[in-house]
Amino acid sequence: MAAQLAVEVHGNGDPVLLVHGLGGTSNVFGPQVGVLSRFFQCIRPDLPGSGRSPADGPLSIAGLADAVEGVMDERGLDRVHLVGHSLGTIVCQHVAARRPNRVRSLALIGPLHAPPDAARPVIRDRVAKARAEGMVGIADAIVQAGTSADTKANRPEVAALVREILMRQDPEGYARTCEALAAAEPADVARIACPTLLVTGDEDGTAPPTAVRALHRKIAGSSLRILDRCGHWTTFERPAEVNEALVNFLFSVD
Repeated sequence: MAAQLAVEVHGNGDPVLLVHGLGGTSNVFGPQVGVLSRFFQCIRPDLPGSGRSPADGPLSIAGLADAVEGVMDERGLDRVHLVGHSLGTIVCQHVAARRPNRVRSLALIGPLHAPPDAARPVIRDRVAKARAEGMVGIADAIVQAGTSADTKANRPEVAALVREILMRQDPEGYARTCEALAAAEPADVARIACPTLLVTGDEDGTAPPTAVRALHRKIAGSSLRILDRCGHWTTFERPAEVNEALVNFLFSVD
């Protein structure tokens, strides 16, 4: 699967593999790559079914985790720092739990352990909507619900960027990714032994601080940071704060 993926690589140094979420692409980490690539090798794929990477058949969290490991294998990387956003954090947790010897550290931005039961029917509804109507209505709803009040009022360019990324998605690839997320099972985070950072926004309705604190308590030795006036599109809404958190965290890892 990894051979079909669109992958970009920037910089040199210890490898950092960046994994985007539902409706995202590798460009979700655009604000981070310029900073991180000064010190690290940044590897950012479009996951199967997202952006420039086609979906070959049904998608699952296990299959997406396989794709991430495939990127590592193709580049000959024994160990990496994993950075995930949203659905990408679920994928990263599964990789870290099943291959602890391959993950040096884990940074989870807008993290989910798994979708709450109440959210799963909503995600499945998006599957039918994407296939029947395309991405415009979904994009508008996600911009409204997924960004903070401050972003919508004072940074309309960020809201427009989120809308553009979502509208550019292939509806079928997005629908299959929704199916993977709706069926996602939580990783066995007790097996995660690497340094772990969790970051979320105080207005993140997808990864609310209460849920992220609960995940933080389940991952031994993890640290938590909550960003002010920030929704779920964390890397766009608070890029400077995310960059600071990631650089400080990655340099703290032995």
